[in-house]
Amino acid sequence: MTRELRSARYGAVLTFVLAGLMVGTMTVRIPALTDKLGLSEAMVGTILLVWGLGALVTMQSMRRVMARLGSRTLLRAGGPLTALGLLGVALAPDLPLLMVAVALFGMAFGTVDVAMNAQGSAVEQAYGRPLMNGMHAGWCVGAISAGGLGSLAIAVGLPFTANVALVALVSLPVMVLLGRTYLQERPAAEAARKGRKRMPPIVYLLGTIMFFAFMVEGTVADWNGLYMRDELGAPEAVAALGYPVFEVGMLIARLTGDRLRVRFGVRGMLTVSGVATAGFFAVVLLAPAALVAVSAMFFVGLGVATISPLTLSLAGTATDAPGPAIAQAGAMGYVGLLLGPVVIGFLSDATSLRTALGIGVVLGVLIALAGRLLPRREPAELTSLPAREAVEAAA
Repeated sequence: MTRELRSARYGAVLTFVLAGLMVGTMTVRIPALTDKLGLSEAMVGTILLVWGLGALVTMQSMRRVMARLGSRTLLRAGGPLTALGLLGVALAPDLPLLMVAVALFGMAFGTVDVAMNAQGSAVEQAYGRPLMNGMHAGWCVGAISAGGLGSLAIAVGLPFTANVALVALVSLPVMVLLGRTYLQERPAAEAARKGRKRMPPIVYLLGTIMFFAFMVEGTVADWNGLYMRDELGAPEAVAALGYPVFEVGMLIARLTGDRLRVRFGVRGMLTVSGVATAGFFAVVLLAPAALVAVSAMFFVGLGVATISPLTLSLAGTATDAPGPAIAQAGAMGYVGLLLGPVVIGFLSDATSLRTALGIGVVLGVLIALAGRLLPRREPAELTSLPAREAVEAAA
């Protein structure tokens, strides 16, 4: 194993950490943003939608761009631009400029999200063993750190602008330095020819599984606290525990997911993950008390955590050019992250929030069933030395 390959692995993990930190910082300080600009809840929803749509637009265009330029080039540009976009969000003095900054931040992040997963796929193929879950654990570390730093900033009275700008200014030079660690997957001309071809059916199946998993994650992030408070009568402090507990479950699962994949394979893990997600989401909905539901959220996090890393890793081995396949699957999954909370909102208006959240159980079952359609054998790219040597040569 070369020093360059180890640097590429650490660089990819740190990219996930910084991406989680930057996105999490904006999310954690939204209440302070509403106070700064006097925003209503409806406007906050619009801001988040603009951010999400900006990211989605970029992701949808990444298939051909990734094929031509590769993840290394896109990360070298997208990483610093994401930090600058976050800085723009911090410094925006009014709502119109905030909307522009949020859109640019979302578009830059959409580039990084696809490119860092493609880079992760290139690194794990170079290593010849699964690594993607560990990289996604980096995202959890970044998101949890954003929560901790945000709480500290609130405790010491640091305003929104100073907190968010500080994170952006620290992230910017680090992102620039990380650009020196990334691998080049393959010659651009060859990848571009692959990127223009139609994706094999398994890529769309993996994108569908990601769609289901991201719907679950979006539902938990946006509706869990309201459900705990309004349906189970939990105090605000207890209701707020659900999502952090869910994230801790995700972190633990991702730290162990690569070893479990070696033993049980993607097909087996996705089946178990889907069943666990459905079962423990049902426990949340049937819980007689808020603390029982909060405890069950930990196991929902354990269940759903490895699904997106596994599907992205497998998408990266579905074609000779991993970037375009990851871009396709990732864009499909991200639609679920945006659509899930919206669907829950409409269903809760028509029925009740508890009934609407039953979609989480259905999604878990669909993940388990879709996982059974995947091939039994693991891709050779993660077990063979030639793949490792090919990526090292391209670097």
